[in-house]
Order: sequence, then C-alpha cells, then structure tokens
Amino acid sequence: MQPKFLLIAGGAALGLATPAAAQMDHSNMPGMKMPPPKAPAVKKPAAKKPSATKPAVHKESAKPAARSTPRAKAGLGAKPAASRSAKPPVGGPAVADPHAGHDMSAMPGMNMPEAKPDASSGHDMSAMPGASGGANPAEPGAMQGMDHGSMPGMGQSSGAMQGMPGHGMGSMPSATGAAMIGTNLQAGTAPPPPIPTDRAADQVYSAAAMAHSQQHLRSMHGGQNFSQVIFNLAEVQIRDGRDGYRWDGSAWYGGDINRLVLKTEGEGNIGGSLEAAEVQALYSRAIGPYTDIQLGVRYDFKPNPSRVYASVGFETLAPGFFDVEGALFLSNKGDLLGRLEGYYDQRITQRLVLQPRAELNFAAQDVPEIGIGSGLSTAELGLRLRYEIRREFAPYVGISYDRSFGDTARFARAEGQGAASTSLVLGIRTWF
Repeated sequence: MQPKFLLIAGGAALGLATPAAAQMDHSNMPGMKMPPPKAPAVKKPAAKKPSATKPAVHKESAKPAARSTPRAKAGLGAKPAASRSAKPPVGGPAVADPHAGHDMSAMPGMNMPEAKPDASSGHDMSAMPGASGGANPAEPGAMQGMDHGSMPGMGQSSGAMQGMPGHGMGSMPSATGAAMIGTNLQAGTAPPPPIPTDRAADQVYSAAAMAHSQQHLRSMHGGQNFSQVIFNLAEVQIRDGRDGYRWDGSAWYGGDINRLVLKTEGEGNIGGSLEAAEVQALYSRAIGPYTDIQLGVRYDFKPNPSRVYASVGFETLAPGFFDVEGALFLSNKGDLLGRLEGYYDQRITQRLVLQPRAELNFAAQDVPEIGIGSGLSTAELGLRLRYEIRREFAPYVGISYDRSFGDTARFARAEGQGAASTSLVLGIRTWF
C-alpha cells in the first residue's frame, strides 16, 4: 500500500503545481514591468467537503485529480473536487482561483531569481509637470497626454505644431518676431576694415625683388597687350549713275588703358578716281570703363590739296550699347572740322544682326579748295543687315542715303555732282 499511496500523492501535487505555475506573478521578474492584472470578481466557492481537499487513500474518488492537467494547459486552472461539479453558466462571472497568491518558490524546480526593486517604486510621479496621465507613473501609458508646454522652451504658441496635442512650441525663436540670432541681424554702421597693403612675402624678399614680381603679376593678370584689325565697312555702293565703293576700318595695339590706334576711311567711284581718303594715328587713353580719349594727327590724301590735321576725339559705349565716336580736326591752314558718328548692333538672332548707322560732318568755315561749306556739310544714314558666318566674318546687305547741305551742296553741283544719292550696298564686315 505504501507505493500506491506515494503515487497518488505525487499525482495530486503535480495537479496543484501546474495551474499555480500558469498563474504565477511575472511582474516582479527583471524587465517584466507589466500593469497589475485586474482583480476578478470574487465569488464565494461552494462549501468544500473534507474529502475534497484531502485525497482519500482507500477510495477511488482521488483518481479524477489526474484529469486536472489537460484543463490547466487550456488555461482554465485546476478546481477543487467539490467546485468542479458546479459549472458556471456561459457568460457568467469568473470563479476565483483558490491557488492564486500561493508562494510556489518552495516547490522543487521553482527557484526563480529575486526580483530587483523598481527604482521608481513608491515615488509619487504625479508631482512632475505634465505627468498626470496615469495612476502609476511606471506604467507605459503613464506619460501619454503629457503637457509638453511646461517643459523649458516648449511654451504654448498659437498655430505651432497644430494638430499635435500637448506640443507647444511658442517659446522657440520665431521668424516673425524680433531679430533672430545668427546672420539675420540689423545692418551695422561701423566703417569697414582698412584694405591690406602689405604682403607676407615683403618680410622675406627685398623691395626690388617684390616690385619685379608685382609687375610680372599685373602684366599676366590683365596687363597684357592685345591687338585687333577691323573693317566695319567694306562695301560696294550700287546707285544711279556711277557705282562706287567705300571703306571704314581701324587697327589698335595695347592694353586696357593705353593703346595706339590707326583709323582709315575713304570712298571713290568704280572705274574712276579716288574721291576721299584719310588716315589717323592716335594715342588712346581709357578714362572710364566705357570711354576712351584719343589724341593724334590726321592726314588726307584726297581731295587735293592734301591737308594735315591735329585731332582730338573720343570713343564711348553709351547706355543701351550705342557705339558713339566724335572728333575735332584743326588743319595746318587753320580750318576747323568736326565729325560725329554712331551705330548700334541689334541682334535679331545669334547670327543675324541689324545695324543702323549715322554720320554727320561739320565745318566752322567754308573751305572751297576741298569743296566743304560751313555748318552741317554732309550726312549719311544707313541700315545694314549682316549674317555672321563666323563672328570674324559677316557679309551684309543694306541701304545708304547720302546728302550734302548748304555750301557743300552748292560746291557739288558746280562740279556736276548731285546733292543727294541713295545706294544699295553689299559688303563684308570682318576683323582679326
């Protein structure tokens, strides 16, 4: 009988231990901070019979105790023999587990590590600003709904973080408020620092060596000499009577400030004599970003008798990109002449350019030897359309109107020439 008694007692102990382990409180284990389970509704169990808690040795009623194991696996827990017969109705109140709260640590194989005390246990977290969310501060949802407006720099602001409850950003720097820190500051009135005039190399090399170095640096960075030869007009003039030709060109050599300039222009009749031809040698000095003053001499080959003039003039790029040139000429005979001309390049496309042009000639007195009268002597108005095959080579076609005024027109009629003429012009504008 002794082995049978031990077998029955072991089965009963196993039946009691299995539901107790399922109901073990894991909240005290390290890292298992879980909210406390809600206490189930307490119902007084039915009256227990003495034979229900103590298994009888000689009765067969102790055998059903072994059937409590499958019910424990299903999560229903073991029930006393007396209460097992009274099943609650479906949807009825839960029956309290009689083994809940039992200390199972003394059972074999249940040596659990001691739970470390929570550092925040026992602290009243409700006194923290905005931490009035949950009853237990250690709960995961205790911080939900915290009023972040009470935190430093997170004050309430209208329109700030709209749609996010509890997130006030009003105390952060606002772009619409006072001047922000950083570069968004008021402009100062302090004078700028002086321009540095010394160089680190001056402490190592002599003044003579540095002067040579600076001269070389200036010559290689903007102080170079350049040159250009350009014929703005090189054309044939087709008109009533005798056809003619005309040229107007220049060449220069120098830098951005000082240049030597040569100019030439003239006209004649095809198959006839040269009517006018001149050449100028000038020194050009830049007095501004767009203006040069020119001084030099002019020599007229034609008409006869030839003349030598002292010349002073200017070239400028006027606002709107108008090229304007003007000059005064004083001859060795005391004759004073003047000239003003200008043109404008209207770019229709990247290669097609329309150029209106005007030239006016004046005289302070009559010079009958060369057929010039006082006042406005001659005027030329032209319109030329060129196509730039290359920037350096552009054929053009246009029209030119020439007219003499005053005594100049009278001198022309006396020689059998007309006072006005209109020409169809074909030519090439080129430079290199």
